[in-house]
Amino acid sequence: MIYIITALKPEAQAFVEFYKLKKSKLSNFTFFSNESIKLIISGLGVTNARAATQTLINHFDITDEDIYLNVGICGADKSFALGKVLEVGEIIYDETPYRFKPNKQKILCSDTPVDREGENLADMESFGVYDAVIHSPAIKNFYIIKVVSDHFSPHIVTKETTKSLLFNAINEIHTIIQN
Repeated sequence: MIYIITALKPEAQAFVEFYKLKKSKLSNFTFFSNESIKLIISGLGVTNARAATQTLINHFDITDEDIYLNVGICGADKSFALGKVLEVGEIIYDETPYRFKPNKQKILCSDTPVDREGENLADMESFGVYDAVIHSPAIKNFYIIKVVSDHFSPHIVTKETTKSLLFNAINEIHTIIQN
């Protein structure tokens, strides 16, 4: 089973259409699923991402083959092209680094949008997913994949832009999790 956590509905839309997922509710969260994929929309922020991920963990039996995937948009410095797909291997949260995959990107996870240069990548949910997953020892496979949406100008990101970026990245994301 693949469990996907997104913060926003426009981030989820590409997966809903690509995998033909059906909408329902899981606890207080919007939930989409088919026979092999479960997707939950957490809402913005670390706390919401942690709660949504924990809801998935609590509601479904975990097997060694299961994959937990946090996917969504992120801000990045200008060295990253808009639409670039990045696999995260280290999260900086509250000035503490959490490294879990060597040779992957480092991201700053912040409780508020980052609109300044000085960071390579920034998002608002990755640490919440990471924190829930690492406290569940049965989970063997998890990924954090981000798509660059802006160059630290979060105010320019729209629902349409977000949806388009994820649609354009869906095949690359699919390839990453299948390998």
